[in-house]
Amino acid sequence: MSSTFKEKETVQLLKELVEIPSPSGYTKEIMKFMALILDKMKVPFIQTNKGALIATIEGNDSTKHRLLTAHTDTLGAMVKEVKGSGRLKLSMIGGFNWNSVEGEYCYIHTASGKKVRGTILMHQTTVHVYKNAGSAERNVENIEVRLDEKVMNAEETRALGIEVGDFISFDPRFEQTDSGFIKSRHLDDKASTALLLQLIASIKENNLTLPNTTHFYISNNEEIGYGGNSNIPAEVVEYIAVDMGAIGDGQTSDEYTVSICAKDSSGPYHYDLTRKLVELAKTNNIAHKLDIYPYYGSDASAAIRAGFDVKHALFGPGIEASHAFERTHIDSLKHSAALLEAYVLSPMETE
Repeated sequence: MSSTFKEKETVQLLKELVEIPSPSGYTKEIMKFMALILDKMKVPFIQTNKGALIATIEGNDSTKHRLLTAHTDTLGAMVKEVKGSGRLKLSMIGGFNWNSVEGEYCYIHTASGKKVRGTILMHQTTVHVYKNAGSAERNVENIEVRLDEKVMNAEETRALGIEVGDFISFDPRFEQTDSGFIKSRHLDDKASTALLLQLIASIKENNLTLPNTTHFYISNNEEIGYGGNSNIPAEVVEYIAVDMGAIGDGQTSDEYTVSICAKDSSGPYHYDLTRKLVELAKTNNIAHKLDIYPYYGSDASAAIRAGFDVKHALFGPGIEASHAFERTHIDSLKHSAALLEAYVLSPMETE
């Protein structure tokens, strides 16, 4: 296990990250925050036209590179329609079920920069009026935003500056329990993002020498399928997506270990690189689970689909109730951090 993991700092950074609204397509603020952190650590980086950041730390071998990626974009919504009642119809960003955001507080981010508060509700919420309040389908036709403003019609809502195309972010409700659990929306994938930033900080603070030049790709469009599939340096041989492990029936992943993915909906991950991660975990006494995620894709699989000639793998903390009421445990963060450190310090396999 790594001795460089800083629990308090990691959890505080994670809290700061999840509390910055960043639904896919609305990530300027979070990426500015990331840039400030990298600047403070004096780590060189570039920003892509799509808004992603790629930080680089030189290693002993500059001919064969590694790349690790995590994403800062999250689930969210956009205003599809300003309804005659003054309430808002939504268009989903990312893949989730409407029932998972029913009752959630939210912000509407207007084009002028003003934020308007609201709550996501079923139209048929009031049980004293709607007989089908409990049985009505939770879908795009029935879900709406009730604004915390005195509006009675579409004109009054538009007078607030709200219009079709405005982004909507969901409250994260971050909480750390005494028993070590971390509950919050957007742990996918801000937990991994925090771990990557902490890894970079550890490398700098401890003057660690990497065997290979390593890139840290902070993407901002993963939830819509194409976050890390461009601007990959030609020298990259190994591409690691650091993303959540999926937990549920038939899965081995849990909230207390690092989850290593052997296969997801895109197909198997690179066999040799995946086996190397497993062996690193075993050698370093890192608690881990090997798993298959049936309905899942990552930035690594997006890079493969885009045609990049890289060995790809995926691992990260186990996240309970993904894309809904997410939760993980500090133990999972610790083991994920340990595998990250073991990997970047390990020699690259030669064939």
